[in-house]
Amino acid sequence: MRRSTSHRLLAAAAITSLIIVGCTSDGASNGADGDDGGGGTVIGVTLQEWAVVPAQNSAPSGEVTFEVTNDGPEDVHEFVVLRTDLDAASLPVDDNGVVDEEGGGIEVIDEIEDIAVGDSQDLTVQLEPGSYVLLCNIWSEDEQEAHYQLGMRAGFSVDE
Repeated sequence: MRRSTSHRLLAAAAITSLIIVGCTSDGASNGADGDDGGGGTVIGVTLQEWAVVPAQNSAPSGEVTFEVTNDGPEDVHEFVVLRTDLDAASLPVDDNGVVDEEGGGIEVIDEIEDIAVGDSQDLTVQLEPGSYVLLCNIWSEDEQEAHYQLGMRAGFSVDE
């Protein structure tokens, strides 16, 4: 009797496992292959003094997830996605060297503010074909530094 009960329990566990796998396996990616599982593109971005370094400089149009990490080594940074036909190094700036995010020829798509050293955050946006700039637009009053002016910018393009 004991052997029969354990065989039935084992069989029930095996059937339950097959049912669970069958109900949850839809072929979606878990993101390990660079796809976020929703059909979008995932791009790693490193922020550091003084650069914005995307793993790639272009993506197909549609949903793009930027996985942003602040490697510091000292400063808090932000990550801003701008749509513009202007060159990444020629955006309109104020007297401190901070990009005028409301300036002509610029459309702010989205941003992540105040990413601490060692932290990572994701930003998912819908991008249409065109030219973009990825940047840190922080002004440090204490150090009198505009991160954009120090080189924290990268051109980025979106293809059809």
